[in-house]
Parts: sequence; structure tokens; C-alpha cells
Amino acid sequence: MAQNDGERRMVFDIRGRRRHVVKVVYAILAILMGASLFLVVGPVNIGEILGGSSASNSAEQFEDRAVSIEGELRKDPENADLLLALARQRIYAGNALVAISPETGEVQQTIESRQQLEQASSAWSKYLKATDKPAPNGAQVIAPALFSLAQTSTSGSELEANIGAAADAQQIVANNRPSLGSLSTLAIYRYFAFEYPAAAKVGVEAKKLASSKFERENLENQLEEVQKNARALEKQIDEYNKATKGQGKESLQNPLGGLSGPTSISP
Repeated sequence: MAQNDGERRMVFDIRGRRRHVVKVVYAILAILMGASLFLVVGPVNIGEILGGSSASNSAEQFEDRAVSIEGELRKDPENADLLLALARQRIYAGNALVAISPETGEVQQTIESRQQLEQASSAWSKYLKATDKPAPNGAQVIAPALFSLAQTSTSGSELEANIGAAADAQQIVANNRPSLGSLSTLAIYRYFAFEYPAAAKVGVEAKKLASSKFERENLENQLEEVQKNARALEKQIDEYNKATKGQGKESLQNPLGGLSGPTSISP
């Protein structure tokens, strides 16, 4: 259940010997979540990112509803509608469990909010297996939540899996509702999933929908910056994996440790 704001724990602690790795990777992801998406698709409300629920809604309400849905699923475990509803409720609960930085006003993931997003991801995976026609409305909610989950991944492989899943969900949105916003967001997700050819192809499609030369050139510049940051992130993960190879499970626990930073889109 939800805790008071003062009791919420940040996902990771940046103290310790991995703090230098933390700072480099977090700086890249901060650019990813902040500048890249903001400049390409415009400002986005945090409620939209994490499911559209109001910050004033209590996590208990959404968790209780999720538990109720899980009870129904025990009788009908492959019910696609219930699985999608469960994913939504978990995202809403996660939204209610984030913390707000008193210094910057930025939204920060907590251990509790991340747990909710993990459960939402699990429900979404089951939903995809239960339906042949994933709902674009559902995908529009889950895609940014999965991308937010990637920020607090505990390994490079987990980060790639979360962003890849976010990209696949965003693909559903773009296929059903192609627009400059949906396609440019998909391109960003593909870049940070290290799927460079696919990202470049989507970027070309997005540019065709630009309404002016200025908008098209701005998009080109931003996608170039996104690709640059994605390659830097990929290199950082590779270097970390090489440096910690053979050092045991403990050393690999949090290659992105300390990543409790912003999930909001800000200029």
C-alpha cells in the first residue's frame, strides 16, 4: 500500500564505489528523458506519462482495484480486457507512489512506484499473448511507463529489454495513429533500444509529416542528438559490462544504481 511521501524510498542510493558510473549513465538518461522528448514531441504532462491519473488520487484506490482484477483473472487468466485493465491500474498506482523533489519539483521513481510499473509490465506481456489486436489506447499508456521503468533498470540487459518493450508498444500506437508525435517518439525509443536502422527509417517517416521546413529541420537535428546520446549510452553499458565481467552477481547488481532522477519531461 501507499506510504507517506516522507517514507518513500528512492530506487537506488548513489553512495558507494559505483557512483562515478552512476553519474555518467544518469546524465545520458537525463538527456534522454528531458531534452530529447521535449524538443521532438513537445511538453508532456507527467500524468500522461504514467497513466493519466491525478497526483491527488491515492495509491490504495488503484492497488485495491488491481487486486480485485487479479481475483477475476484467477477465474479467467487469459481475459485480455482484464489484463489490460490490470496494467492500467498498476500504472496509475505507480503514478501515485512517485516522489516529488522539493528542490527541483521533478518527479522521481521510488521503490514502491517501480514495483507497480514492474507489475504493469508483467500484465502487459500477458495481455499481448492473450490478444491478436492490441489496443492502441492501452499501448499509449504502457509505452511511456515502460520507458520510465528503463530508467531504474538494474542491468544493461534489463534496460535494453524495457526500452525495447516500450518501443514495441509505441509501434502499436504509431501503426494505428501515425503522426509526427507518435512516429518521432517511436524513433527515439528505437534509438535507445539500439535499433539504429529501424529508428532511422521511422525518423524518415516522421519527417514526412512535418508541417514546415523549420519543423522538419528541427526534428532532424533532435534525432541526430538522440542517436548520439543512444550510442554514448550503448558504449557506457558495454564498458561497464566488460569492466565487471566475471566479478560475480553482486558487482552487477546496480550498474545504473542511483538512478532515481526525473521521469518528467522538462525543457
